Amino acid sequence: MFGKLSQRRRILVGLAAKNPRIEKVATQFLKDTGLPLAALFTTLGRTAARMLECKLSADYGFEAFNSLIANLKVDQSTYTTYKIDKNKEYKGRYMGTVPRGVLSHWVRIKNGVIQNYQAVVPSTWNAGPRDANGTKGPYEASLVGMKLQDLSQPLEIIRVIHSFDPCIACAVHVMDTKGNELSQYRVDPITVGCNL
Repeated sequence: MFGKLSQRRRILVGLAAKNPRIEKVATQFLKDTGLPLAALFTTLGRTAARMLECKLSADYGFEAFNSLIANLKVDQSTYTTYKIDKNKEYKGRYMGTVPRGVLSHWVRIKNGVIQNYQAVVPSTWNAGPRDANGTKGPYEASLVGMKLQDLSQPLEIIRVIHSFDPCIACAVHVMDTKGNELSQYRVDPITVGCNL
């Protein structure tokens, strides 16, 4: 599971594993809202997981900051200078979780110059189509069976897709099972704060 699904999964797995930090924030959220645990398996659950992750990240951030301050009392160095040998080739990667989901960066440096750089961003995972086995991507799976009140104003689709916090061009094409376009919607990125 990727993206918002992975955030929700971390919250659910943390609850099942009785992780004290996750238990504390998740049970408090459910208590304050009066929602059942099953609510975490919905669009609301993705949005709530993002909020709970922010709270957990802030808590970890304060701990890391306090640890840094304690470390500075005994070790004044705050960074390491790295020198790139121009006669060598370097390959590096980063894989981690960010607010939208799983992010990876891939780089190759040769002769002191970046030869290749690639980022696979969370929206690529979340918006991905069906895989080779026919498994639906997260966006598609979350929309299956959805009833629209008004095809010209698909608010239900917007609410569900927004719960993934996508970083994509602000346009949606609705297609039937044969690939025929039923409708197309474009959102003005200036008025909605989309960063293109």
